[in-house]
Amino acid sequence: MSDRIGILLLAAGRGTRFGQASKMLGTLDGKPLVRHAAESAVAAKLGPVAVVIGAHGAAIRQALAGLDLRFIDNPAYADGLSTSLRCGLDALPEPDGIIVMLGDMPRVRPSHLATLAAAFLAADPVPAAIVPVHRGVRGNPVLLNRALLAPDLASLTGDHGAGRLLAARTDVVEWEMDAAVTFDIDTKAALIAAAHA
Repeated sequence: MSDRIGILLLAAGRGTRFGQASKMLGTLDGKPLVRHAAESAVAAKLGPVAVVIGAHGAAIRQALAGLDLRFIDNPAYADGLSTSLRCGLDALPEPDGIIVMLGDMPRVRPSHLATLAAAFLAADPVPAAIVPVHRGVRGNPVLLNRALLAPDLASLTGDHGAGRLLAARTDVVEWEMDAAVTFDIDTKAALIAAAHA
């Protein structure tokens, strides 16, 4: 385990394209989407793992019962992704690097996370971020360098993550990975398709 790398799992959003039910609690392969992501985060055996919750928070806590996680309530979740990112980073003050995971990406495995961490720890000079790429498309999860990005991350607003910040920087390392890093589930139709893939 490396305490230099923490994992932040974002699971606070309403997932409006999914309908009234919580997207994070949609079932794939017998378990909720968010549990797939959380189990991978814990199994990677890096640093602390924190989960930001908001909408459907109590149900998501229940769905993740038994896992070694820190839960962070984001009362401003309706104001967008940036609020979850900011409050999650505030709750993980120890690590140098933070892997930001999305709860609707069930194909991300511990090996993806370990690869990002190893790339970050071995880099010289240390980059602002390690971003997974599949066939030229940037994906998630992304490993952020807290020291280099802290001022910019603190200024994020609305429904935006770190993507816009990273697009403007030259000290971002792209790391080729498989299709799991660009596969997410936003709709019930996508969930049904994934179950039959």
